[in-house]
Amino acid sequence: MPDMLDRAGLSVAAPLASFIEARVLPGLGIDPSGWWQGVAAIYAKFAPENRALLAVRDGLQAKIDARYQAGEAVDEPFLREIGYLVPEPARFTIGTEHVDAEVATMAGPQLVVPILNARFLLNAANARWGSLYDAFYGTDALPGMAVPGGYDPVRGRQVVAAAKAFLDQAVPLAHGRWADLLNDDAPVLRNPAQLVGRKGASYLFVNHGLHIEVVIDPAHPIGRDDPAHIADVILESALTTICDLEDSVAAVDAEDKVAAYANWLGLMQGDLADTFDKGGKAVTRRLNADRVYDDGLTLPGRSLLFVRNVGHLMTNPAIRLADGSEAPEGILDAIVTSTIALYDLRGLGTFKNSRAGSVYIVKPKMHGPDEAAFTNALFDAVEDLLGLARHTVKVGVMDEERRTSANLAACIHAVKDRIVFINTGFLDRTGDEMHTAMRAGPMIPKAEMKASAWIKAYEDRNVRIGLAAGFAGRAQIGKGMWAAPDRMADMMEQKIGHPMSGANTAWVPSPTAATLHAMHYHKVDVFARQQDIAREVIPVLEPLLTVPVAAQGRNWTPDEVRAELDNNAQGILGYVVRWIDQGVGCSKVPDIHDIGLMEDRATLRISSQHIANWLLHGVATRAEVDAAFERMAAKVDAQNAGDPLYRPMTGHPESLALQAARALVFEGIVQPNGYTEPLLHAYRLRLKAA
Repeated sequence: MPDMLDRAGLSVAAPLASFIEARVLPGLGIDPSGWWQGVAAIYAKFAPENRALLAVRDGLQAKIDARYQAGEAVDEPFLREIGYLVPEPARFTIGTEHVDAEVATMAGPQLVVPILNARFLLNAANARWGSLYDAFYGTDALPGMAVPGGYDPVRGRQVVAAAKAFLDQAVPLAHGRWADLLNDDAPVLRNPAQLVGRKGASYLFVNHGLHIEVVIDPAHPIGRDDPAHIADVILESALTTICDLEDSVAAVDAEDKVAAYANWLGLMQGDLADTFDKGGKAVTRRLNADRVYDDGLTLPGRSLLFVRNVGHLMTNPAIRLADGSEAPEGILDAIVTSTIALYDLRGLGTFKNSRAGSVYIVKPKMHGPDEAAFTNALFDAVEDLLGLARHTVKVGVMDEERRTSANLAACIHAVKDRIVFINTGFLDRTGDEMHTAMRAGPMIPKAEMKASAWIKAYEDRNVRIGLAAGFAGRAQIGKGMWAAPDRMADMMEQKIGHPMSGANTAWVPSPTAATLHAMHYHKVDVFARQQDIAREVIPVLEPLLTVPVAAQGRNWTPDEVRAELDNNAQGILGYVVRWIDQGVGCSKVPDIHDIGLMEDRATLRISSQHIANWLLHGVATRAEVDAAFERMAAKVDAQNAGDPLYRPMTGHPESLALQAARALVFEGIVQPNGYTEPLLHAYRLRLKAA
């Protein structure tokens, strides 16, 4: 337990106080005493409001639960009567200004990366540019795979052919194909305006706002044997990256928070570095410099960085209030991440993040417009503390809770002058769907959820409400994650649906996936799609409120119940064991079929709530759930047998990871909105204390 220091009436953990006072404020010329006084004033005003908003959540849920238990309809009139649904605002247009092009006028992939992992952070920030040759060569995006043991020339020829076919589509020649070019031929484009720069013999093109660099190098091993000496095709890939303090990290105390904030500081100062072993050699990774072309054109070498703060629910022992209670963690994140961002705003870092002079904060798990308005007022107060112009701090609203998607226009209106982003999240949205209607009846199996009526309404309304509010050319409309990083062929087939839907960004699990997904934005002119979609009527609310309960009288066979329980239990255990035992909040976790999936807390929420729902309604018994946990603990142990840090769960009832997993299910009904954080934090703190 760290020492607690008095700072303006707040009890602040010594590691956090030291970090702020020794590493953050001096370089900004900010007096620590005045800063802490401002922080204390923000907590005095906003901590009670934060608690009151959480009480509203609980009150609404209690009314919905009682209605279901009385056998009465939880329909639109009832939801309006209790204030769950609010009146739609009059037609409005967002007023957000000073937004970077990557957000406002460009369309392309977005990465989300755990902020506690410096190597991943640097990889993501540097994923602004990626080799299409490498992305094709090492994945299943093209049929077959490279023969191991050195360069495979057959695979290489396949890669080159596919890349040149892509160029034929994105930057077509006036005559012939890219494959027909010879070393003395300069590419003559059908649209000469697509050629926007040169770097020596190499060419820089643009299509749909995204850049493509065709590297010409006759000395390169690939370029040497290529008829046109093309050594690589480099795509502008991850335009933006979200550095995540929330679902993909395990940050439970001051030590964890300081480690997270220190990495954000390294990004804003531009000196973040990480050294690791690769093939027996020490490799140091740093942020990439900008890309400079012969005519003086300079393009950013890095993704535009957002930072995702935690939501309103959690508190953290890093700061305690005057009454001894833990301080709301989301307030701390807003203050500290914005303060650190001053290094970028003032030009004190090695590189520039926001050339428009903004700070980009993603705010997750807000329930309805009152909570969005609270965030807006909090950001006002942070700007005042730091002497920033109003609306310098921008907000991205995660549309991932039922009360937010049902009141999305009102939520956007509450932050209309600082909003830069809305994004759908299937997993958290489904978790909240199930918890809200927990007592409505047994839910359909997870595999059937994506075909539910509310899902299509959710995705369609999100885009159309955003466009009606004037997002086109001013803010991002985003779509969710492709979770299977090893299944790029499937991603290439399916994820083109996101730009086709009018979304100008979508989440991908890796830099390689970003390069491949960037191809979709060359095929689809997203802003043209948005113009077409904007003419459509916003879908009505009723389908969104359709609860995914099973048809009355549906009977599951024992095999169906066992399969669903095993799928859920394996997913819970595979994620929780790394979270609790190793503090890993996001990683590639093998699923029940041994397919690696990028998992975070959203996956955990849906799986634990689903079993809790089936237990409540008698679809499964406690004994059947216990048996599933026992079977799947053995499977997860086997899947992690090669990890020297792994602690087996089978035969170890004292395993805190196993205990946490079971608690998430057996105490799932009483968890606030079905969130997993309270239990995860409690068990992780127990392990760290031990």
